[in-house]
Amino acid sequence: MLSAVFIYNQKGEVLISRLYRHDVKRSVADVFRVHVIASVGAVRSPVTTLGSTTFFHIRYDNLWVCAVARHNVNAALVFEFLYRVLGLGVSYFGRFDESAVKSNFVLVYELLDEVLDFGYPQNMEVDTLKLYVTTESVRSRVEAPQITMQATGATTWRRQDIVYKKNEAFVDVIEAVNLLVSAKGTVLRSDVQGQIVMRSFLSGMPECKFGLNDKLQMDHAGVDIADCQFHQCVRLGKFDVDRTISFIPPDGEFELMRYRATDAINLPFKVLPVVRERGRTVEYEVLIKANFSAKLCATNMVVTVPTPPSATTCRIKVTGAGKAKYDPEENALVWRISRLQGLQETSLTAVVDLAPMAKPVPWSRPPISLDFQVLMFTASGLLVRFLKVFEKSNYHSVKWVRYMTKAGSYQVRI
Repeated sequence: MLSAVFIYNQKGEVLISRLYRHDVKRSVADVFRVHVIASVGAVRSPVTTLGSTTFFHIRYDNLWVCAVARHNVNAALVFEFLYRVLGLGVSYFGRFDESAVKSNFVLVYELLDEVLDFGYPQNMEVDTLKLYVTTESVRSRVEAPQITMQATGATTWRRQDIVYKKNEAFVDVIEAVNLLVSAKGTVLRSDVQGQIVMRSFLSGMPECKFGLNDKLQMDHAGVDIADCQFHQCVRLGKFDVDRTISFIPPDGEFELMRYRATDAINLPFKVLPVVRERGRTVEYEVLIKANFSAKLCATNMVVTVPTPPSATTCRIKVTGAGKAKYDPEENALVWRISRLQGLQETSLTAVVDLAPMAKPVPWSRPPISLDFQVLMFTASGLLVRFLKVFEKSNYHSVKWVRYMTKAGSYQVRI
């Protein structure tokens, strides 16, 4: 599997160096620094093969995290491991950057020793690791036999002696809408990337059953979801049989599943732009319509309308919600709307003056982009039909479900 793991800062200095096999030397860290970090603009792929050595890397904050392999390994598995390492760092230190690594390098080495054995991934459950890989801020009160049972048992992600006075489960369905519309108004791409995040505060070892309104379960009347990825606690056999998500949840917050939807997307906003270039001025008319229910509202909206690089002054008028101003650093009109009710419309008109140029340069017309959040709305139409909790003590539990749709890459060409 993996022969080594290195963590570099943005200058290429090695912060962490851990070798797991004897088929590479520590000097291989210099090879990655010279061929990848030193030539950032030339390297586009996160997988680089030099000779018989393959480097898998990800960039996070001001760090480069690199895994080295000498054999033909599963690239998806390697990147899953690297992102799990980042998750461990954030869970332990609150943030994972150069300062956190330098301040906790002993703990980082200890974690790397625990999660890989001779280059093969082992237990990477945060809750289990925190039982025996501890710091001043992460202390364990669990006895050694219990740690062994959890680390080697059937449910490594949850221990049995959890007790809450009030048993609650919170479910968040979070969707990111991706949209690309041509200048003529044709939808070129629309899809939804969704995730279901659960926060479990349940006593004992509860069995949870979770149902969605997907097509296979609702006789083709529901939502067509694809590319489902589940947390390891989900029993995949039951999902394949009756599409019911059955699992014993970890304690606290975790990502239950991810999915993708491409059919019958309910676009939350319709954007109608008109841009006219008249000599040394550019005229804008941008109309935004909210397509969701009047009972709902969008918050934290930011509409970015690009302007030519030679723009000098702007005259802007907003009819409806929000305020707009010209941002010369972004070469754009930034229109901020704190709250927009469903089925409402708001518009922006602007005249942008351009500086005289000896040789006019054609304007590439970048697309208008939107950023927003809409609570209790799903663009895919996905709904949680039921969430049942079964536990041998038969206690009463309270369940909460919340929906949120936000912008992914939401762009309209002009």
